[in-house]
Amino acid sequence: MIAVDGLTIRLGGATILDDVSLSVDRGSWTSLIGPNGAGKTTLLRAVAGLLTPAAGRVTVDGRDPRDGDARRHARTVALVPQAPLLPPDMTVGEYVMLGRTPHLGYLGRTGHADEEATALSIARLDLTVLAERRLATLSGGERQRAVLARALNQDAPILLLDEPTAALDIGRQQEALELVSELRAERGLTVLAALHDLTLAAQHADRVALLAAGRVVAAGTPVEVITREQVELHYRAHVHVTVHDGRPAVLPTRP
Repeated sequence: MIAVDGLTIRLGGATILDDVSLSVDRGSWTSLIGPNGAGKTTLLRAVAGLLTPAAGRVTVDGRDPRDGDARRHARTVALVPQAPLLPPDMTVGEYVMLGRTPHLGYLGRTGHADEEATALSIARLDLTVLAERRLATLSGGERQRAVLARALNQDAPILLLDEPTAALDIGRQQEALELVSELRAERGLTVLAALHDLTLAAQHADRVALLAAGRVVAAGTPVEVITREQVELHYRAHVHVTVHDGRPAVLPTRP
């Protein structure tokens, strides 16, 4: 469903991605991992059609995401960015409703189906009691949940997540990713998610791609990619990696 072939992205004269190739099958979950500056966010933005490649190509459901039909692409791909723009005076309900924009007619009017979908998205992220609150009054974790609710309300078959749990406590992290897993099972979502937490990245993914210095240096199952050797080499970290129920768990250790 997502194909990246020899992708090179240059920004401000610097090469951020260098000859990256990656494929994501329909209905699968691929986690992007790697140290800060590895190119994870840039890769997600390229798949979202927000960047122009210097070389190589990206196709999403067989089409170039920059083909000019923005509404069609928005009905196919929903992006949860790392630093979303949140209008401070907009309520949670109004903000989540924006996810329905690609589905509205030319007059831009919402209907009963849009209102029902929005209420469901708000409820699934446990935001119902906050629906009338303005975004400026929310905590960081509450804002992050609102951003995820808006993306889910877009009802796109592909979900791109850029550090979706960064502002959440451990309980909310688990809730958010379990919700995405449930929706993946219900709707057949295809998920491409950049995650710093290697254990969380491994728990939900079918495949993992490890980026370092703008290149994919390892790709495969979580057990194949998230190893002590790979983490210590590319993150310059001291860790202990165990495998539980076929999934690796990473524990930082002192040198």
